[in-house]
Amino acid sequence: MDDEDHVAAGFAAGDEYCVEAVYRRWRPLVHSLARRSLGDEREAEDVTQQVFLAAWRGRRGYRPGPGGLGAWLTGITRHKVADALEARTRRIRAAAAAARAAEGLGTHLGALAHPAPEPERVLDRVLVLGELARLPSAQRRVVCLAFYGDLTQTQIAARTGLPLGTVKSHMRRALQVLRHSLESPRPQPRPLPVPR
Repeated sequence: MDDEDHVAAGFAAGDEYCVEAVYRRWRPLVHSLARRSLGDEREAEDVTQQVFLAAWRGRRGYRPGPGGLGAWLTGITRHKVADALEARTRRIRAAAAAARAAEGLGTHLGALAHPAPEPERVLDRVLVLGELARLPSAQRRVVCLAFYGDLTQTQIAARTGLPLGTVKSHMRRALQVLRHSLESPRPQPRPLPVPR
């Protein structure tokens, strides 16, 4: 049994030294693959952590094969990169839907009241999207599915697999946070000094 086989067997058995050795040996490759595929350092670092966490959790299922542990970790990396790209696509779609919904809401409200000047509408959209982005991901997902996906809380529970009570709690907390942050007075810009 060569050194790599010994480390792989120790990793599968949960040996702390071998886990550390596997991380040191394969982290650069995993990170490089993720960075090249995602084009984003932060996402690549997240994926790298996810790969090693998934490998640790699934270590008992590791079976030596062609390419050894490196090939196994590369396979996990491909799956985690695909998940990250899918999540990115969902975020982009949600942001686009939010922009369309905000535009539609602005148009609808404009018919009922004075239309806001274009810069104000843009600012309002940016503020709402910014506040949505600050919500915890579970709350943000529930709010986006409700308002942009036009789903009921029961439908959200079915789609996400969350219990209905959890969906209701996420919605209530998110709306309270949004109401508080959006009702807070905006800081007024300070006037520029007049040159003498």
